[in-house]
Amino acid sequence: MYFDEFKQQLPDIDPDETQEWIDSLDGVLDQEGENRARFLLFKLLKRARQRHIGVPALTQTRYINTISPEQEPYFPGDETLERRIRRLIRWNAVAMVLRANTSYAGIGGHLATYASAASLYEVGFNHFFKGKDDPGGGDQVFFQGHAAPGIYARAFLEGRLTADRLDHFRREVVPGQGLSSYPHPRLMPDFWEFPTVSMGLGPLAAIYQARFNRYLQNRGLRDTSGQRVWAFLGDGEMDEPESLAGLSLAARDGLDNLTFVINCNLQRLDGPVRGNAKVIQELEGLFRGAGWNVIKVIWGREWDELLARDVDGVLVEKMNSTLDGEFQKFSVSGGSYVRENFFGPDPRLRRMVEHLSDDDLSKLRRGGHDYRKLYAAYKAASEYRGAPTVVLAKTVKGWTLGAGVEARNIAHQAKKVSEQELRVFRDRLELPIADERLAEAPYFHPGADSEEVRYMVERRRALGGPMPQRVVRAEPLPAPAPEVDAEFAAGSTTPVSTTMVFTRILRNLLRDPGLGRHIVPIIPDEARTFGMDPLFNEVGIYAAAGQRYEPVDSDLVLKYREAQNGQVLEEGITEAGSMASFQAAATSYATNATAMVPFYIFYSMFGFQRTGDQAWAVGDARGRGFMMGATAGRTTLHGEGLQHDDGHTHVLASTVPNIRAYDPAYAYELAAIVRDGIERMYGRGEDVFYYVTLYNENYIQAPRPDGDGIEAAIVRGLYRLRQAPELEKPVVHVRLVGSGSILGQVVAAQALLAERFGVAAEVFSAPSFQQLRADALATERWNRLHPDRSPRVPYVAEVLGADGGPIVAATDWMRAVPDMVARWLPDDYVSLGTDGFGRSDTREALRAFFQIDAPAIAATALSQLARGGTFPARRAAKAIRELGIDPDGIDPLDL
Repeated sequence: MYFDEFKQQLPDIDPDETQEWIDSLDGVLDQEGENRARFLLFKLLKRARQRHIGVPALTQTRYINTISPEQEPYFPGDETLERRIRRLIRWNAVAMVLRANTSYAGIGGHLATYASAASLYEVGFNHFFKGKDDPGGGDQVFFQGHAAPGIYARAFLEGRLTADRLDHFRREVVPGQGLSSYPHPRLMPDFWEFPTVSMGLGPLAAIYQARFNRYLQNRGLRDTSGQRVWAFLGDGEMDEPESLAGLSLAARDGLDNLTFVINCNLQRLDGPVRGNAKVIQELEGLFRGAGWNVIKVIWGREWDELLARDVDGVLVEKMNSTLDGEFQKFSVSGGSYVRENFFGPDPRLRRMVEHLSDDDLSKLRRGGHDYRKLYAAYKAASEYRGAPTVVLAKTVKGWTLGAGVEARNIAHQAKKVSEQELRVFRDRLELPIADERLAEAPYFHPGADSEEVRYMVERRRALGGPMPQRVVRAEPLPAPAPEVDAEFAAGSTTPVSTTMVFTRILRNLLRDPGLGRHIVPIIPDEARTFGMDPLFNEVGIYAAAGQRYEPVDSDLVLKYREAQNGQVLEEGITEAGSMASFQAAATSYATNATAMVPFYIFYSMFGFQRTGDQAWAVGDARGRGFMMGATAGRTTLHGEGLQHDDGHTHVLASTVPNIRAYDPAYAYELAAIVRDGIERMYGRGEDVFYYVTLYNENYIQAPRPDGDGIEAAIVRGLYRLRQAPELEKPVVHVRLVGSGSILGQVVAAQALLAERFGVAAEVFSAPSFQQLRADALATERWNRLHPDRSPRVPYVAEVLGADGGPIVAATDWMRAVPDMVARWLPDDYVSLGTDGFGRSDTREALRAFFQIDAPAIAATALSQLARGGTFPARRAAKAIRELGIDPDGIDPLDL
């Protein structure tokens, strides 16, 4: 029984004609079979699209090349010469890894990835990738991390890397001497541009890079119309959620300046990607469904003649139905096996290849190894308008490396080949390397004046210079004008949160004549939470197509306004996407010769915890900018609960070497940190970035203390906020340290200790325990290496020396944060924090629960004094109970 799903919803104006079409289809199906019926339907759909009827594209097409032979453009290069160049690069890439692992067993490296992808890259290098000297600014290429040996081998032939550098592959302790295992701009700042080897981050970063290029163009900051972003990926890599996370954004924004090239060698690290299915068909459906242009490069030119003879469609049907696991088996089993098991079961297929020998059948290449097929795909991708393009290129993992590696499940782990396998490899590449030298796996360079090298260099010169290459050409940005932050020195007379203070600083920066157009606010759909919605109307939300509707709040002052030249990147509910935008903006000073100042503001619990890997990538890429962790703290965001309460992102941030992490309590501290960051990153050109936490708790903002050097002390991470009160009778002394919103509890504890217990406490603000630790480690190292010199004293020990009484540090973070400096302070230093799971309640209840409120801080100070013998122990024990603290209460870590 057939159900006509359109009967009620879409009336049929001519049922008889409709029935004729259905009867015709049934007739073809009954008389000529499924293949013929499917063929006719494909033809009709194609014709409908050609006549602009508006029929959606199929999410999957047949398992053949998208571009047919008659549609292929003229190939403008010297294919014979380019094949020789590929062979030279293949050899040197293998030699580099072999030599490294022979000299230093286990140092690693990858042979198979580049072997499968060599043609994919070489088509780009010789014909498409534009270098930095191109008038349009050059392309941005995200190279697949495991293919790095091939990229180094090409640079060696070009004269950009020496044989000695190649011999230091994966040995880079001496700066400038070695080669990074993968693309690491941090370690090779003149070579690599984008870190990609953390699977999934490359494709996501590439999408947002292409979108950021359009952002710069539409805002009139830089002409990026001549630039293209290329991302080279593995088919197994597409399993990562981040690999697919930005596909719909790329289509919505019409990013036709973006091309993905997915190396479909059908193998992951351990085995088949889709042994029981077909990964190319799956990826085609995903990308087409997301709105991308898809170009499949599956079969090499050797298949063209066979497909032309496939009048019954049996070959195409066999291609459609064969599983990836079977194709992998065909790659290693020889021509006779292919004849028997691929062509053999159907007599029509067997007759189709009767004229071919078994050797001929074994040489039926996959499309990703055919230069002409790839050139046609890249050219079509470069010329396509209105949507991004993905090229799905089918290859063999370990191609040309011999039977022990090629298409084997162990291919990814292969670091060595035997001398016999190396001999076979040399012979396949037709290189003049003597047998007696094979044991040393020598590099082979034909000479700077050779035909091959001249061709390579000339092609790169025509395309705008070498690739990859990282160049910093952006001019320094001016310091913020004084009026940007002058108002914050006075503090406030009404309660206000540091989140609101930041919003005011950001708006002031946006209005700064020198800096304003370079500011990039990035928000993952939380602007109203952070009080940033005034920016919507003031500077606009970036939208590639502008605003094509009238918003519901169009009659309000704070209306939701999208614009093609909007400045705010309001990313929707995606911390990963927001972080990818942050990376694109943070590296714009190098990638686009245009310095931009990103301020990425997010729920601290979500942003850093979820995207820590991307934060490492930003550090690797030498990104510059501000990550603003809002609604921070485990007890400050009351009412939200465990998965919202952040007490640990400062621990996570401290693991990234070039992050400068701060937890400011007051407006003037935040202003000093932002000003220092802009000067440090965009004035002096330091490759650091900032993590700054903000709170939603409203409290009176203290005025900046008097005295010179307060801003410098804030930036260093510690300063005295309040002196100890003068008490009438002889007193004992203690020092209290706090940061962020808990500094207010520390100040309250100072009053409590003075009024009720006669204890005089100094109060110190510690905006950055991380920076204090970095200074102390550097000082400690200097002392260790200079035993003949007077030892230096860490800054934290200068400020909090041996005299002054016990030290109690309290924050809204795990005790691991204030404990960062414990080893450089007296033994009576103790920290209070929020170890354990967060939970919902009032701030007062939560702080009492974690014992970081004023009574708990005061009680801890008295306990430390009692331990030191300067305060009666019995009195301290009694005071703890008087302060409402149960000494036998539940430890939050036990819950």
